[in-house]
Amino acid sequence: MIVYRVEIADAHAHLFQVTLTIPAPSERLTLSLPVWIPGSYLVREFSRHLQGLSARQGQRELPLHQLRKNAWQVDCQGRAALVLSYQVYAFDSSVRAAFLDAQRGFFNPSSLCLRVQGREQEPHAIELGPLPTGWQVATAMAVEQGRYQAADYDELLDHPFELGRFWRGEFMAGGVPHELVVAGALPVFDADRLLADTQRLCEAQIAFWHGRRGAGAAAAGKPPFERYVFLLNAVDEGYGGLEHRASTALIASRRDLPVLGQSELSDGYVRLLGLVSHEYFHTWNVKRLRPAEFERYDYEQENYTELLWFFEGFTSYYDDLFLLRCGLIDEARYLKLMSCTLNAVLAAPGRRQQSLAQASFDAWVRYYRPDENTPNSTVSYYAKGALLAWALDLSLRSSEAQASSLDDLMRLLWQRSAGGPVSEAQILQAAAELGGPARADELRQWVHGTDDLPLPVLLERLGLRWGSDKICLSRRLGLRLDKGGEGLGVKQVLQGSAAQRAGLAAGDEILACNGWRLRKLEEALLTLRPEAPQRLALLLARDQRLLELALDLPLDGQAEAPVRLSLADKPSARALSLRRAWLSG
Repeated sequence: MIVYRVEIADAHAHLFQVTLTIPAPSERLTLSLPVWIPGSYLVREFSRHLQGLSARQGQRELPLHQLRKNAWQVDCQGRAALVLSYQVYAFDSSVRAAFLDAQRGFFNPSSLCLRVQGREQEPHAIELGPLPTGWQVATAMAVEQGRYQAADYDELLDHPFELGRFWRGEFMAGGVPHELVVAGALPVFDADRLLADTQRLCEAQIAFWHGRRGAGAAAAGKPPFERYVFLLNAVDEGYGGLEHRASTALIASRRDLPVLGQSELSDGYVRLLGLVSHEYFHTWNVKRLRPAEFERYDYEQENYTELLWFFEGFTSYYDDLFLLRCGLIDEARYLKLMSCTLNAVLAAPGRRQQSLAQASFDAWVRYYRPDENTPNSTVSYYAKGALLAWALDLSLRSSEAQASSLDDLMRLLWQRSAGGPVSEAQILQAAAELGGPARADELRQWVHGTDDLPLPVLLERLGLRWGSDKICLSRRLGLRLDKGGEGLGVKQVLQGSAAQRAGLAAGDEILACNGWRLRKLEEALLTLRPEAPQRLALLLARDQRLLELALDLPLDGQAEAPVRLSLADKPSARALSLRRAWLSG
């Protein structure tokens, strides 16, 4: 067994010590560290944090030859175990790498564990060295006789570790034990509420994929794991998650956790529940049902696929939908969430430049590397992918000739692939079987084209109303500002907007309008005289220089107002029937 001993070298210096023992080495071995972690499509160069690498057999030191940025070669002498020692700097508080200080430790093995090339299929294990008093360990990896064991290197990398003092709770879902770990929570954290709400989500998703327990042996099945662990790190500011085969690492603001004695559902808590739902759904949709290109991961370079619209986008559709189906939110709250998704897509001119398939392929250089031009050049395969899933779901459900649903399509793909790799051709074939060839052609056009989706018509069939909301001044001008839109610093200028025509640029700071100092952009409207031309004379700061730019305020209707979804006053009987079926799943 290939064994990694992970110890705390110096918590204040954020250093893990790793000792890798390789039994019966070949004459020449190559070792490498992954350059990326599956589920997060960016080359992150984990090897930049590795230091002090040495090798020995017995008492004999062996020279190491570096082959490339993340790989080393060693020539062995005899069959005695090869032992490599090194340290890893760990100060990345995200869910993707490793972190260590005097209060907490966390690591993904992809950041710490060198790959022994050619021996990836052998059993691997992690041993943990002594931990500070009171520290606990949480991971989904199986433990036996003090060793955390994996069948192979792929399985090893798919199990993050949480170390430290944290709250831990347990529940059963689908006949399988689940564990919820929360680090960094405030004393007023309502752990029982989060535990109960998470259990409801897990039960609903297991039933979605495998049938409801008690519905008969033929209908019900167990999830594809023996145990599941949620690792939630509560911080001052943060949000995100990374899926794994039997666990997920989450990060969220501790202010978004439920509070003892408070029954209301805050926007932050809804957002957290949506994250929990999203990452848990990934247990099926991307960790098992996955792009054909991901049948075997290549940890040395980018792994391209055009299917992230399906695996991330469709998961983004189902995450909030399960909140609704579980009764954690009502229809009005759900429509508010989907309105936000709609507006995020419609406000980005890049949706006209790039298809969902292209955006998926370019994730490595676009989605994970956003800049001031991102909304003008690309579209989010998360957000538009979720809208595409909704459009396909409603299109399948409202078919007069052959009504089905996206739920049926997901389960059909799961069964056909035996919970394994699928291609776009297989997805289109399933759509054709459930909705007819025209539906598959429509789906192909939505994925590879740049036209807006026909959601207004489809939502009307569900008894939903597509209306307009109030337009703020920044959107009217085509600006995205810092501090969540409350500041006066320009983050992005949208293509074809009044702001771009006037010459505003990312990095500008808006100081005044028509001779009046501004504290927020909306105050610019107060400087206009009703009888005078609606013209904004702006004073800007750019690279320490003061500039004056003028622009005409776009008239009502010239700038697209945000969409607001709501329930129709008098939906038809068919619309009500479709909505009930959609809600029940």
